[in-house]
Amino acid sequence: MSSPVKTAWTTVTGSAGSFDAYLALPPAGSGPGLLLYQEIFGVNAHIRAVAEQYALDGFVVLAPDVLWQQQPRLDIGYTAEDIQRGRAMAMAADRTSLQRDLADGAKALRARPEMQGPRIGAVGYCMGGRLAYGAAALGVVDAAVAYYGGGIQDQLDLAPRMRCPMQFHYGARDANIPLSAVNQVRGAMQGKDAEVFVYDAADHGFNCWARASYHAASAALAHGRTLQFFASRLF
Repeated sequence: MSSPVKTAWTTVTGSAGSFDAYLALPPAGSGPGLLLYQEIFGVNAHIRAVAEQYALDGFVVLAPDVLWQQQPRLDIGYTAEDIQRGRAMAMAADRTSLQRDLADGAKALRARPEMQGPRIGAVGYCMGGRLAYGAAALGVVDAAVAYYGGGIQDQLDLAPRMRCPMQFHYGARDANIPLSAVNQVRGAMQGKDAEVFVYDAADHGFNCWARASYHAASAALAHGRTLQFFASRLF
């Protein structure tokens, strides 16, 4: 039986060059738009499956290749060597260039004929969580969700610019993002339309079923909260 989700690689014509993005269309053929931002491992098999998961939930999903200037269509796994390679590429990425690409990706998604309604959201994981936060601060999306977004606590200068609703998900056992960093984010979001959730049994990468740190119960609860958040703000 074929999948009810249609997928394809597509090209985003950006202001500083064209880059690829993975597109997943919902069974209905149209819906609200959702930008999916990758981890440091590229738009790999897991991220493509997550795109299809959100498409099944009713969204038109576009997952831009945000590391295209380092290596187009990076697609690696989760070995120690892969982690080192992905981190090196993420560190080499220029923040200004990334922000420009976020805006270009959002513009491309809004222009797609499958878009239903004027609003789009962003969801990202690890590095992608930080990008979702950045997209929200830049005002290029209408709602955003960040899963264990590494480095958000170092970009709290963007928090005063936040105008759209934002949701954050963290693992209490995440040594990469200690609870002190989570509390910094929570403090910066005070008074804004923002939610911060911490999962006691979860580590970094708890949503990724391809990693040893996957925690099904936390992933299911976070996904449900994410869907509820987007359903009330994008549909």
